[in-house]
Amino acid sequence: MSYSLRRMERGDLAQVAKIDRDAFPTQWPPANYRQELNNKLAYYIVAGDDAREAEEDEDEAWRPHRDGLAWLLPWAKRPPEEAAPPPRRDYIVGFSGIWLMAGEAHITNIAVRPEYQGQGLGGMLLIVTIDMARRLHATMMTLEVRDSNRVAQSLYARYGFVEMGLRRGYYLDNREDAVIMSTESIASTNFCKRLNERRRALRQKLTWEVARLV
Repeated sequence: MSYSLRRMERGDLAQVAKIDRDAFPTQWPPANYRQELNNKLAYYIVAGDDAREAEEDEDEAWRPHRDGLAWLLPWAKRPPEEAAPPPRRDYIVGFSGIWLMAGEAHITNIAVRPEYQGQGLGGMLLIVTIDMARRLHATMMTLEVRDSNRVAQSLYARYGFVEMGLRRGYYLDNREDAVIMSTESIASTNFCKRLNERRRALRQKLTWEVARLV
């Protein structure tokens, strides 16, 4: 399988929002990716399946995501700057994002379409996200993950993330605790060695190309 990775664009929002809803159906409040594209601290990546194009229902007209009651009114006129962009034809299979703050790259989320899970795409997205963080001169990476999400915790641990503590009642939908995980310096010899080993192993299963991300 071959994949292409690049920065997220406005034309990707419909597909990204669908993947987010499937991956995090109980998350509240839901992520607003249009707003994230305007966030100067945020950097998002999408992965496309090179063998597929987005179908018509994947490209349905993009709408602002819970930005105000005006969008619920059929007679409300959309401002010109909010006009829907032409959709990308790439079939987006997953995405990831970070916030860059004071030299620390905080992973906001990594999500993969259900039918593509278990094939190594989470690891691929994580590798490229780490590469992007290094190009942005981040010194370390952090994240929160649900206490019950052992699969994600195992993935992050394989790539050098270590549990640092808990945020009690962090998730608003069910007050579940969040496990805080962090890396050592992502420029350190040990971290780079581990990352390159994981990259080589995954390259035996997947092929991917990365556009310029920063």
